[in-house]
Amino acid sequence: MRHLDFSPLYRSTVGFDRLFSMLDSAGSETPSYPPYNIERTGENTYRITMAVAGFTEDELSVEAKEHVLTIKGEKADEDTDREILYRGIASRTFERRFQIAEHVRVDGASLENGLLHVDLVREIPEAMKPRKIDITSGSTKQIETTAH
Repeated sequence: MRHLDFSPLYRSTVGFDRLFSMLDSAGSETPSYPPYNIERTGENTYRITMAVAGFTEDELSVEAKEHVLTIKGEKADEDTDREILYRGIASRTFERRFQIAEHVRVDGASLENGLLHVDLVREIPEAMKPRKIDITSGSTKQIETTAH
């Protein structure tokens, strides 16, 4: 795989360090198990869907801490009474981390049909939302003063 060098861009940008660091790390080898999707379900809602066939709710954990969403799967000890001739369904332990934005919170998680769904909501504080500023003509505004 070809590696891109973003170091010349660091010198000409301010405040985008995290973005370039994420782009740098995206080029490196990342684990592919378990497979997942990230989808936008609304204007401010998102969903991460992860294929976790063979795992129960007790064997999965979802934790959000300091802008990092961590999903872990720890398989309980399997029965040693049976002999598996072919293993096509992976049942190994995994840990997957996702960087989440500052105003995104985890709304809930559910497990159905071997898919773990983690719902996310972006909540922008009122102070950070865009607001409309009325424009007035400079000559029409009068300042009232009282004489003492």
